[in-house]
Amino acid sequence: MRRLRSSTVVLGGMGVLAATITACGSEPDKRCVDPLTREKLPSYECESGSGSSTRGSYYYGGRVTNGTVSGGSFDRSAVDTGGFGCSGSGGG
Repeated sequence: MRRLRSSTVVLGGMGVLAATITACGSEPDKRCVDPLTREKLPSYECESGSGSSTRGSYYYGGRVTNGTVSGGSFDRSAVDTGGFGCSGSGGG
């Protein structure tokens, strides 16, 4: 039987740990959306600039179908990123 070197075990364990941390800490998809119609907008409609007005808000998670979004939330903390080993509430 072949024995693994301690460096191999450590590197493998670090890889699993890194994948778990990045999956749990990953940011959900962010889209610029009209809050009334839920129509997907260009990102500049949500970015605040000096003297410019914006009509959109960021929508997290969900999917885009025929130019409108659904299945996510305007509240980033309400969206589960679905990473390995993570738990959280779904979007609504």
